[in-house]
Amino acid sequence: MSAVLTATGDLSRLVVRNLRRELRILDGLIVNTALPVIIMVLFVYVFGGAITTGSSGLAYIDFVVPAVLLMSGGYGAALTAVNIADDMTAGMIDRFRTLPIGGWVVPTGHVVASVVRNVAASGFALLAAVIMGFRPNATPADWALVLAVVTGYVLAMSSLAVLWGLLVTSAQAAGAFSFVVLFLPYLSDGVVPAETMPDVLRDFAYNQPTTPIVATLRSLLLDQPMGSSGALAAAWLAGTVLVSAPIAALLFRRRTSA
Repeated sequence: MSAVLTATGDLSRLVVRNLRRELRILDGLIVNTALPVIIMVLFVYVFGGAITTGSSGLAYIDFVVPAVLLMSGGYGAALTAVNIADDMTAGMIDRFRTLPIGGWVVPTGHVVASVVRNVAASGFALLAAVIMGFRPNATPADWALVLAVVTGYVLAMSSLAVLWGLLVTSAQAAGAFSFVVLFLPYLSDGVVPAETMPDVLRDFAYNQPTTPIVATLRSLLLDQPMGSSGALAAAWLAGTVLVSAPIAALLFRRRTSA
């Protein structure tokens, strides 16, 4: 029991350390929080009038907000790759080796801090959407599921980010992962209807993980039929975490035991 309490205490201290480090990097914090909102403003007020929402029949702001929530949480989660790559290359891991803490605590601390930070950023994006005219029609149970889906998405992206940050050899290379995560919702049914895309892009959009996750959030927030999207979203999120987290833990152990 004492070992569990000690590990829990170590984990909480590393989570606080990671959150404080993010707060000190003010420009990164502003970009992480504001960029998805700026993209939403751009699409709703500049492009929205020229974009149809296809067979959904939704107003454009209602159509695009679920994708913005994923952009907000996912982009910030992807920056975890930069943070852990920086720890690996800037000497912080060598300092951790001198302390009596478990090796799994370091990557887990990054993931937990990312979930806390980026779920909050998604909440800020949702508040901005409401100010702009988004009017969700969700029950309390629906809101709880929305929180679960957004948290699951941030957890999955953070786990992948840790894995990517351990695979590359510099913080600059780790930054490339954020662009992949930021633009993945563009190639889904989240920003424009996939049914309007050319054949190849449409097939990709319908079969990549972001599309069922966006559809699930859209169903929960706007009281629309969910179909099979909820089960597909759960499978994608759970599969991503269950595959990436153990591989990241194994890779971290190999890199830090050399």
